[in-house]
Amino acid sequence: FLDMLLWAEIEAKRERATKTNMKLAKLPYVKTLDQYDFEFQPSANQRRINELKTLGFVERSENVIFLGPPGVGKTHLAVGLAVEALKNGYTAYFLSAHELITMIKENIQSGKIHRKIKSLSKPSVLIIDEVGYAQMDDDVAHYFFQIISNRYEKGSVILTSNKSYGSWGDVFGNNVVATAILDRLLHHSTTINIKGDSYRIREKKKAGF
Repeated sequence: FLDMLLWAEIEAKRERATKTNMKLAKLPYVKTLDQYDFEFQPSANQRRINELKTLGFVERSENVIFLGPPGVGKTHLAVGLAVEALKNGYTAYFLSAHELITMIKENIQSGKIHRKIKSLSKPSVLIIDEVGYAQMDDDVAHYFFQIISNRYEKGSVILTSNKSYGSWGDVFGNNVVATAILDRLLHHSTTINIKGDSYRIREKKKAGF
């Protein structure tokens, strides 16, 4: 009976910790990998996603990059991996590239940029969504590089982008900085390139729009 009671208490503590970490992760929504429609997006490579689901990439501090046009489920997959990590005792933090750009600019002005970069080094998994929708100036690109560099071989990054790697020089406004970022991101990483139709357009067609 005492053994059962102890395990029940341990499980309750684990559930409370998971709920707390889920809130702190700032996920835009909660979706699992099982909810992803691989039949609609076969190029997402379900076998490789299932390998990532084992979270070996988090244990090894490796990165995952989802590339593809808007609406193919890149964010869903990134969130799904984050949810899986949170359920297994890891920490995560989600922000869009637009939010990151705004955060960097505000912290440069307030003089707290180095403290903010340090805080972004702490989560087991950092998710940066929608890289490529907004161009970065020199200062932002520099500190984006610092964030990636600080996490290099220490913590995982899950990143989504609508731009191919060859276009990242335009995103960061500097080919040298883009190359340095890619060098660290891709050294230990998995890239999933999704080529398919948009879920949102499919749903609109179903609704008769």
